[in-house]
Amino acid sequence: MQLDCLWTVHALLALSSFALGNPLINDPLAAPRVFISFKELRSTGTAHHFAYLLNTSDYRILRMDEDHDRMYVGSKDHILSLDLHDINKEPHIIHWPVSERRRMECLVSGKDANEECANFIRLIEPWNRTQLYVCGTGAYNPVCTFVNRGRKPQEEIFHLEPGKVESGKGKCSYDPKLNSVSALINGELYAGVYVDFMGTDSAIFRTLGTKTAMRTDQYNSRWLNDPTFIHVHLIPDSAERNDDKLYFFFREKSSEMGQSPVTQARIGRICLNDDGGHCCLVNKWSTFLKARLICSVPGADGMETHFDELRDVYIQPTQDTKNPVIYGVFSVSGSVFKGSAVCVYSMADIRMVFNGPFAHKEGPNYQWVAYTGKIPYPRPGTCPGGTFTPNMKSTKDYPDEVINFMRNHPAMYNAVYPVHKRPLVVRTNVDYEFTAITVDQVTAADGNYEVLFLGTDKGTVQKVIVLPRDDLQTEELVLEEVEVFKVPTPVTTMKISSKRQQLYVSSAVGLTQLALHRCDVYGEACADCCLARDPYCAWDGKSCSRYSASQKR
Repeated sequence: MQLDCLWTVHALLALSSFALGNPLINDPLAAPRVFISFKELRSTGTAHHFAYLLNTSDYRILRMDEDHDRMYVGSKDHILSLDLHDINKEPHIIHWPVSERRRMECLVSGKDANEECANFIRLIEPWNRTQLYVCGTGAYNPVCTFVNRGRKPQEEIFHLEPGKVESGKGKCSYDPKLNSVSALINGELYAGVYVDFMGTDSAIFRTLGTKTAMRTDQYNSRWLNDPTFIHVHLIPDSAERNDDKLYFFFREKSSEMGQSPVTQARIGRICLNDDGGHCCLVNKWSTFLKARLICSVPGADGMETHFDELRDVYIQPTQDTKNPVIYGVFSVSGSVFKGSAVCVYSMADIRMVFNGPFAHKEGPNYQWVAYTGKIPYPRPGTCPGGTFTPNMKSTKDYPDEVINFMRNHPAMYNAVYPVHKRPLVVRTNVDYEFTAITVDQVTAADGNYEVLFLGTDKGTVQKVIVLPRDDLQTEELVLEEVEVFKVPTPVTTMKISSKRQQLYVSSAVGLTQLALHRCDVYGEACADCCLARDPYCAWDGKSCSRYSASQKR
């Protein structure tokens, strides 16, 4: 009987691989092995949906604190502290609305009562072992404060610190619809944010702490041109701490003379120890550089289909902290057709572009070209006191020609291409787009896998693995697609806890926690389990269940 089962599995796997590799068979990429509706998900007992009836919405900001076993959630007028094991178990809730006077001032200025004139929490950062730093839009008047979360997990402490409210300008956008990103590093807050009421002045800011307050050059479209900030992450360059750089991921408009603006995906970076220039770029970044991220598919006619709308970024750590793997989710800009893709980038390729030629343009009618003139020393974008500039302790020591060059040449000429020069996952001619991504590394019975969890604009999460094939091609399998909200609504944020084997998904209308695996949904037979090819699952002789390396299968 066991032999029959094994033969059946091998035959089915062969047929499955043939179908996936054969272009004559209908493209099965978008078809999940299992589709689980919201109702079915509830019946599996593998999910929790945040069920407390608050007069709130917009569950967007998720901050995971695995040490305290808590998930901090920012929403409209509320800050939540939820149990990572069960988000409905005794949640701690802070109500932090604006004053009635501020709400009325917001309404008088012509803003919407529900969508704008409230305190939308947009920043939650750990300040120290007992406090969080939290900022909200404050009904178009950004505010920040401290939250006491207690020192130990068992302490039932979660409240606003009295008398600690301060201005959130430069830390949190006025408009809740404008994305902002933040990173609190050594007491300094770095934020990609819009800093004015009208939403026209975008900047990468440094505030708080003891260092000089810094920002990008104001109203300089060469630096930032109507950006949408997506993600920020510190990635060390070397063992020398002075070389540390903060990377910003965003999309922005790129308009040339006579052309309509097009969207471009960008990766920008600054040195953490940047103090600005001495005469020029005073209190402005003097190490800010940016490069274009390409995610495209070459067509049969030689034309490339570009996925330029960067939607989300996930940084997968590796054993080498200097070289994480970067996953980006992109969609097609414009309304010609719906399509999205996942591209993967290596830090080696990114650094090569930042070490390459600068983009140069003489006048408004000239095309961008690679700069071929003399590049001043130290090379623009180099951090002071680092590997290449051990004798320069501050950017204020840099010669004026370096600072002037930086001001006029913030962009790199070459673009960053994905690994293997092509996307890992592509979706076209489907009725949805990807909006969010997180990745889990899984040890399975036959090796290690990277499992992609992809949120969509119709409120589902797809679980995808991509397998290498002999001819340098890849084979993509959608293991399952799960409806995570009762009302179909775009997924805004996803966080993963490999330790707890849980995924946390948020949207405008709710928050769902679900297990990373539901092995029994694939079927009751050995063949069903094996054919599913889910690295979380294996046949234990009786049923399809979670694979454990310590158990014999």
